[in-house]
Formats: sequence, structure tokens, C-alpha cells
Amino acid sequence: MFSTSTQKKHWTFTGETQITQNKKDTNHKYVNKHGGANLDDETKEKKYLTFTEERILGRHFEHVLREFCNVFQPPMPKYVMGTAMCYFKRFYVKHSVMDYHPKDIMLTCVYLASKVEEFNVSITQFVGNLKGDRDKFTNIILSFELMLMKKLHYHLTVHNPYRPLEGLIIDLKTRYKSIEKSRIEKIRKLAEDFLDKSLASNVSLVFAPSQIALAAILSSAENDKVSLDSYMSDVLLAGAAPEDVKKTVYQIKRIRYMVSTQEPVQKDQVGPIQRKLEHCRNQENNPDSEIYKRKLQEMLDDEDEIQSQKRMRIEEAEKKAEQELVLGVI
Repeated sequence: MFSTSTQKKHWTFTGETQITQNKKDTNHKYVNKHGGANLDDETKEKKYLTFTEERILGRHFEHVLREFCNVFQPPMPKYVMGTAMCYFKRFYVKHSVMDYHPKDIMLTCVYLASKVEEFNVSITQFVGNLKGDRDKFTNIILSFELMLMKKLHYHLTVHNPYRPLEGLIIDLKTRYKSIEKSRIEKIRKLAEDFLDKSLASNVSLVFAPSQIALAAILSSAENDKVSLDSYMSDVLLAGAAPEDVKKTVYQIKRIRYMVSTQEPVQKDQVGPIQRKLEHCRNQENNPDSEIYKRKLQEMLDDEDEIQSQKRMRIEEAEKKAEQELVLGVI
């Protein structure tokens, strides 16, 4: 249940202000950690990505993530895309795009979401949807997967609004006879479009999935010139305290506002920002850098050494057991 979930406890924020402040703090920490602590503001802005530039790049890759999921083969369920988007947004609330390139994290988020949501595709099938060096993509995704899970604190269960939406549609059909079912199906389609659009906003980091689903239903009904006021007052919120009704209405308004007032993706700025990123990104997390390759090789060598020591201990234990057995017979 959402009310007792890690999503509510650890990944639900008070609003855009808190999310923005977290991201600004993350940007500030990265700059100071990577040589910018004693630089003046003008020099910092030239050398590192600003908070605004990080936001533009993040929104661009959120758009790329949705496009990738929408054309994925075999067709990907919407809730998988929703989970992947939640992972991506959560990750960059606490990490700078200068630390981890969003292209690498985006692909890893989608692959991890596919596994968690039991959308069964192999890594070979997954990278088959990508153009370019598929072996390289495979290595990046598999090497970043465990890191991503750790950074998300293994909070991998995501409550998406798609299931609550279905529940509301069923409720409309069974408990509210004032609208014909064909009209409800039209509302469903519009509501699904609303949820798809909501993925580009931060509503999943602020509101319960049931509230987002309800906002989708009400917004869609209004766009189709259908009033659900009596459904809200006489059915859905029947018996609720006036304060609870007032709070629900307020939250619905906030959701609709956040979804409808998203800033557009600024494609013309993405190229220059990405070129700037190449000069200030953390090379230890860049799969193309020599530092990353050396670190990865050291990890593999350490793993080989651990496995070798395990084999030696097993062999020694087996020899000791054989000696004891021989001595016992003699």
C-alpha cells in the first residue's frame, strides 16, 4: 500500500520548492567537490553546469526516456515507463548530471524498471532497440545497474497512478449511472493521456498515485464537457469531513496546475550544454574514460583475487579432510 510504502516515506516531497532546493544543493556540492570551492561565480558558471543547465538537460533526457519507451519492441506497458521515470527523477533529486551522465542513467532506469515490473526482456532484446554499439550499451547498463539500485537505497517498488485510474473507471461504471459507458471509455483515453503528460512533471514526487489518477479523471471529464461534481460529492467523498474534501480539491488543483504548466523542452540548448558537460563531468563515472576503465579493471581483478582465495581455501579444506580420513583409516 502507498500509505506504508518507501515511496511515501522517502521519496515524497512537499512540492516543487523542496525538489528545486535539493537539486540546487546537489549542483553546489558537486562544484565545490570538484575544484570550484574557491572560484568566483562567473568562473564557476563558465566551467561547470549551472542548476538551470542541469534542469534543461534532465528534462531533455526525460523526453528521450518517454520516446524510447513508446517505440520499444515488444510494446512496453505504461507502468514500466512510469517506474523508469520515477527512478530517473529520484536519482537526479540527489545526484548531479555532472556526476552521472543522464544518457547512461536513463537506459539503466528503463532496464531496471523492466525487471522490477516483470516485463521480461533479455539484455540482448533490450539493446536491440538501440542504435549504435550494442555491446557498449550492454556493458554500461549492466555495470551501472547495481550502482543505481544502491543510490535508490533499494527502494524499487513504485506505485504508479495507472492502477488507481483503472479502479476509478470501474467505480464510475458500477456506482455512477449518470454517464453512459461509452462516454466513460472516452474519459479513460483522455485520462491516460493526462497521466502520460504528467510523467514529464514532478507530480509523482509530490502526490499519492490515487490523487494523480483522480486529477486525470476530473481533468479529462471537464475537457469532454462532463461534470463529475455529483460523483465526487455523493459517491467518492460521501461522508468525508469538510476539511478532507477541501484538502482533496486543493491537491487536485495543484496536480492539474503542475501538469498543465510544464516548461517546454529546450532542444536548441541541449547540444551546447552536452558539449560543456564533457569538460566538467566526473570522469570516474564516464564509461569512455581511462580512469573509469582502469577502476573497472581493478574491481574485476579484486573479484578474481577473491574468487582465487576462495578456491584455495576450499582446496585446503578438502586436502585436510582427506588427510583426516586417511589417518582415521590407519
